[in-house]
Amino acid sequence: QVQLVESGGGLVQAGGSLRLSCAVSGHTFGIAAMGWFRQAPGKEREFVAALNRDRSRTYYGDGVKERFSISINTAMNMLSLQMNSLRFEDTAKYYCAASGNEDYMVQSWNYNSWGQGTQVTVSS
Repeated sequence: QVQLVESGGGLVQAGGSLRLSCAVSGHTFGIAAMGWFRQAPGKEREFVAALNRDRSRTYYGDGVKERFSISINTAMNMLSLQMNSLRFEDTAKYYCAASGNEDYMVQSWNYNSWGQGTQVTVSS
């Protein structure tokens, strides 16, 4: 079992920055990939960013690639998402996720552990 706890969300003006963190605990040795997803009210969950365990592959969703950066520390116990140049449309609840499979990292169904989410609100 893997436990994930997100933090760092909040209210920010358009153009500002936030850094989300996800504390990872439990059986981390089985993690092959980790990602961030987001969901706005009335919309489907959307892929934001992901990376595999050895950081050899990273992926970003449309519209965030030039502004967001995903990273994880060597100990595999803290996943981060640096978000710059935030836009109103980035407003959503952001979720951290972990998977034992590094294939299909952009697909939410690939992930079997999820955090409770942290709210990001961008004012225009």
